[in-house]
Amino acid sequence: MYRFLVIIEKGNENYGAYSPDLPGCVAVGDTPEEVEKNMHEAIKLHLQGMIEDNEPIPTPHTLARYLDVPISDPAA
Repeated sequence: MYRFLVIIEKGNENYGAYSPDLPGCVAVGDTPEEVEKNMHEAIKLHLQGMIEDNEPIPTPHTLARYLDVPISDPAA
C-alpha cells in the first residue's frame, strides 16, 4: 500500500486535486468527495502505469501543516 498527500483546491466551478509527490497526477470533481474519489483512481492508474513502465514508485516527501498566525486587529 502506498500513501500520498493530496491537495484539494476549490476552483470557481469545481474542485481540483493533485499530489506534489506524483507530478502530472491530477483530478477534478464537482464536490470534495467526488474529487477525492477521482484522485484515488487517478493515483491508482498513475502507479500502475509506473509499474508497467518499470519506473520506481517515488517515496512521498511532502508534508502539510496548518499554522496559527496571531495578528492584532487594528480595528478592534
